[in-house]
Amino acid sequence: MSDLTLVIGNKTYSSWSLRPWLALKHTGLAFTETVIPLRQPDTAARIAAHSPSGRVPSLIHDGLTVWDSLAICEYVAELAPDAGLWPADRAARAVARAVSAEMHSGFVSLRTTMSMDLKRDRKGQGMTEATAADIARIEALWADARTRFGKPAGGPFLFGAFTIADAMFAPVVTRLETYGVAVSPESRAYMDAVLALPAMREWIAAAKAEPWEFEP
Repeated sequence: MSDLTLVIGNKTYSSWSLRPWLALKHTGLAFTETVIPLRQPDTAARIAAHSPSGRVPSLIHDGLTVWDSLAICEYVAELAPDAGLWPADRAARAVARAVSAEMHSGFVSLRTTMSMDLKRDRKGQGMTEATAADIARIEALWADARTRFGKPAGGPFLFGAFTIADAMFAPVVTRLETYGVAVSPESRAYMDAVLALPAMREWIAAAKAEPWEFEP
């Protein structure tokens, strides 16, 4: 397979970059990582050299550029079908796509008031009525997926084994951790499973070692 290059923002803050990075890690495919620190004088120019949208992440493969986190995850799932990035069961796969799409387009208040930050302890910050409503919806999504698909499949993730749906919600897990949000025991167990992923631990360790910092 031709070389894969994933262009991402710095790991402390770039929630959209984390999603396809986790998917790629799960496939076991080799890829090169290009990190562009955010909010620097040359950030926009450097991103524009790799992404037609002017945003990260973007995936470069065999002369093709794929931008947008969910589109990259879908592309990677096609490159590595045996990795099981979508559930094999049709109903589970449909729901996994639905919850991934809802994450992709929704929860604006959570993203705004509780931005991803893997270096600071922000417990007690960022909660608004709209953010609380977002979190309630997310917990309901998790509970439904776990009850209908995850638990019957015998795995700790939303649909049993790790899928794109878990990659899409991984930055939410870090937000709830960073901001000290109280969640149900079931949500806590799911969060712990995501945080225990070797790839997730690798990303967080790299984030903590980054020299770039700013106030999100």
